Amino acid sequence: QVQLVESGGGLVQAGGSLRLSCAASGRIINVNLMSWYRQAPGNQRELVAVGLRGGSARYADAVRGRFTVSRDNAKNTLYLEMNSLKPEDTARYYCNAQVEAYGVNGYNDYWGQGTQVTVSS
Repeated sequence: QVQLVESGGGLVQAGGSLRLSCAASGRIINVNLMSWYRQAPGNQRELVAVGLRGGSARYADAVRGRFTVSRDNAKNTLYLEMNSLKPEDTARYYCNAQVEAYGVNGYNDYWGQGTQVTVSS
């Protein structure tokens, strides 16, 4: 009913930049919080940034000042602009959204399949 598709990952040198996108589609009534998480091999999935519907954002300490999250509510799309990338940013990045959908009670969490970001030193 609801799909999240991430794109924009890739291989970049330290100090470089990437822009991730996450598009939500399906029988959507409304999208509340949209967030980026990441998971490196052997590590737990961690929150990177949250894009609130009204435009404000929250960031993990590790990325604050380097990453910028934004969203286009009309397109149900979340973005993550990543600058000054470091090797420790290497991970699979996942999009999460709280979505109200037709035929489903209330808001539910949905996840994308993720996009790989690799930063070489």
